[in-house]
Amino acid sequence: MIDESKVILLVEDNVDDVALTMRAFKRSHLMNPVVVARDGVEALDFLFARGAHANRAGAPLPTLAILDLKLPRLDGLGVLKALRADARTAMLPTVILTSSREEQDIVSGYKLGANSYVRKPVDFTEFVEAVKVLGIYWLALNQSPPGSASS
Repeated sequence: MIDESKVILLVEDNVDDVALTMRAFKRSHLMNPVVVARDGVEALDFLFARGAHANRAGAPLPTLAILDLKLPRLDGLGVLKALRADARTAMLPTVILTSSREEQDIVSGYKLGANSYVRKPVDFTEFVEAVKVLGIYWLALNQSPPGSASS
């Protein structure tokens, strides 16, 4: 399943988790373009076409943001708060994909507007299945809000 217009923003600082996620996408036949941001500030710079990503001004938003919570410079909850506070990104589908099992992280994620909260399975086979289900739902089945980049 490939749709060049449906870009995924993966916000993850752990290189092993990035590699694992990319491998899971490939094994699940999710060949959508993936942009990786290594911290929360880089993610916001990409989304809002600032700094090193200023050349993106006017470019469509990703179809989906997959967000880890434990990030350098600005954590995932800070990213989510900034996304929901800006009209351009307020409705961007955002899935928290994290190893955190803290109840407060789950509550905070949903209060700040996460569309979904998924714990990273430790087992690779389970991880691949989780990524496959996420991809199928958010990239193929989910109906995007009117006027969004992916509608």
